[in-house]
Amino acid sequence: MTTLALHTLRARWRDYLELTKPRVVALITFTALVGMLLATPGMAPWPILLFGSLGIALMAGSAAAINHLVDRRVDALMARTCRRPLPSGHLEAWEVLGFALLIGALGFVLLLTFANGLTAVLTFTALIGYAVIYTLFLKRATPQNIVIGGAAGAAPPLLGWTAVTGQVDPGALLLFLIIYVWTPPHFWALAIHRRHDYASADLPMLPVTHGVAFTRLHILLYTILLFLITLLPFLTGMSGWIYLLGAVGLGLRFLSYAIRLYATGDDRLAMPTFGFSIVYLFGVFAALLLDHYAAPQLG
Repeated sequence: MTTLALHTLRARWRDYLELTKPRVVALITFTALVGMLLATPGMAPWPILLFGSLGIALMAGSAAAINHLVDRRVDALMARTCRRPLPSGHLEAWEVLGFALLIGALGFVLLLTFANGLTAVLTFTALIGYAVIYTLFLKRATPQNIVIGGAAGAAPPLLGWTAVTGQVDPGALLLFLIIYVWTPPHFWALAIHRRHDYASADLPMLPVTHGVAFTRLHILLYTILLFLITLLPFLTGMSGWIYLLGAVGLGLRFLSYAIRLYATGDDRLAMPTFGFSIVYLFGVFAALLLDHYAAPQLG
């Protein structure tokens, strides 16, 4: 293989990898894995951990690729997204569709084979919820798009839980609720920073339709609600003191970002708030996992 051919192959691989939004998929897979491990007192079966996580990751990547396909014209209008594989011309629409169908089908088969039918169906439903209902309809119809469509993005820990248990339990719904309430302040912080992009693409994001001050207030209100909801695993006996200390510490830090963003009116704080929101979610789920395995030994 010549150097030019190898370079071309690597470039194509990067384009296809970008379609899956790997950072988002990594966070999705992590929260799904935590859901699997929290669903059982001991260690979840390794085939479910390995192939169940892979199946969820592949279907999440498929949803992301379909999102690229549906949003390709909008992406071309925004500075943040105009260099993506489709608007830049690196990939054709048929290539993206074929890639999305291939990895989505493979993920579905893995879930059917190594997990169960409920998890496969719920994961497919989440894929349709994000890639079609949110991207094609809600995103263009209402400034509450991320609130309504956030259910699809909140599904991974529930999917991980059902992969192990084969049923939807209260603990799984609580994990779902944490991500569901986390999603609006996380996304709206980014939307403040990128509001001019959304306005130029004629997308009714909250800072565009209701103004930045209104959005800052809602980021603060949702962050307060999120702080309270993250206390529920401790209050319901699902988790112990290790989790509580982690959740309170991370929650107070997230609140400090939201309060400063609201009180100062400084839009430069939007991206640090967005960045910490990712650290926050990872930290809360890591605390859940640490508490699950360390607390019994400490007791």
